[in-house]
Amino acid sequence: MGVKMKAIPVIAIFDVGKTNKKLFLFDENYKIVFERSARFTETVDEDGDPCENLESLRLSVFDSLREVFRNPAFEIKSINFATYGASFVYIDEAGNPLAPLYNYLKAYPEELTEQFYNAYGGKEAFSNLTASPVLGSLNSGMQLYRIKYENPDLFKRIKYALHLPQYLSYLISGEAYSDLTSIGCHTNLWDFTKSTYHEWVKKEGILEKLAPIVPSNSVMPAAFPGNNYAVGAGFHDSSAALVPYLVNFHEPFILLSTGTWCISLNPFNASPLTAEELENDCLCYLQYEGKLVKASRLFSGYEHEQQVKRIAAHFGTDIITYRSVPYDPKIIEELEHKPQSDITSFAERNLADYSSDIIAYHQLVLDLVNLQYIATNRVLKGTKVKRIFVDGGFSKNAIFMNLLAIAFPELEVFAAFMAQATAVGAALAIHKSWNTKPLPNDIIELKYYSVVQHQN
Repeated sequence: MGVKMKAIPVIAIFDVGKTNKKLFLFDENYKIVFERSARFTETVDEDGDPCENLESLRLSVFDSLREVFRNPAFEIKSINFATYGASFVYIDEAGNPLAPLYNYLKAYPEELTEQFYNAYGGKEAFSNLTASPVLGSLNSGMQLYRIKYENPDLFKRIKYALHLPQYLSYLISGEAYSDLTSIGCHTNLWDFTKSTYHEWVKKEGILEKLAPIVPSNSVMPAAFPGNNYAVGAGFHDSSAALVPYLVNFHEPFILLSTGTWCISLNPFNASPLTAEELENDCLCYLQYEGKLVKASRLFSGYEHEQQVKRIAAHFGTDIITYRSVPYDPKIIEELEHKPQSDITSFAERNLADYSSDIIAYHQLVLDLVNLQYIATNRVLKGTKVKRIFVDGGFSKNAIFMNLLAIAFPELEVFAAFMAQATAVGAALAIHKSWNTKPLPNDIIELKYYSVVQHQN
């Protein structure tokens, strides 16, 4: 007989992005010991607009859990979820979804927008209270408002509107809850001046459709009898990604989280939003301890992807070549000495003005960093922040990182490498429920970019 191996205690985290859906198992040292990834084909809602295939997602959660539960190498102590925000699942009394998972980019009817903001104090004042720029379907509360007026029968049948992370948690725990990290993310639902739901939520009969709020670090027992693992309430992904940094660093910092959106998150800035900040895509989030995080957003990752395609098409190159272009300070110097036009967006530039694709690519990143400087400054000014941590796609881009260090000479700029920050954050938030070891302090690897090295 072989020696029977003792199963290692793990936490299972579902990390659900728009494109990739992943399941990770972490051991007590926060090392990934198992990983599974899936992609589903989108489906369409009743208007023919693309949306998430909710049924595929639901089945995939159960399938992958079954697989890891059957694996004798692991003992699952807890499960948690981190998913993209601004998306509701509407369930009936029996917990069955009543409608598609509408896409947060779905066009929002103009007349309903006008009706709503006219009833509740106008766009500017309302946006100020709720820290939510006017974003249509991306303000998830507006999705409920729309159902109420466009589909009152459906509205009546809704027992709960659960944000996606809480719906996934509900599938396993059987308990419906709301969580502040989802509510506090440009939903139009939360009045940041009163730290409670905005009055419209009650007036429109939305309040009873929202499940009770629990702290983000709470856990409930699983619904399946005979199992003794705990289930977290789920997390909004941007807020989850901030958790490891809050656990590891206590000096004020900004986290520049880069992906499709580049979001500058400042957990050390609790000043109320100004009208000008709102107009420029600043928001407030609520982090997992319920404190305010000021944030500004840029659509840079998306822009970078589109413009790289344009450069490759123009110069007849392959887009893969731009994944690791080394930083060339001489090119930047030449670009900065060119007579400056008032163009700030690379999309408006004429590619024929550049003698090579590498020069054009440096210009693209320079333009993105110049916009980033403005956006990050909106949440930086007036705070004691000394460091910027960059994680995600641009942290691996040497040109971006060097230019950012030059743009902020008075701050320490670091590329932060951390496998799966979102998933780790969702695990750290409920650390006590599954882990017997102290909180780790070495899960983020930093690479420092100093300005001095460019003066040679």
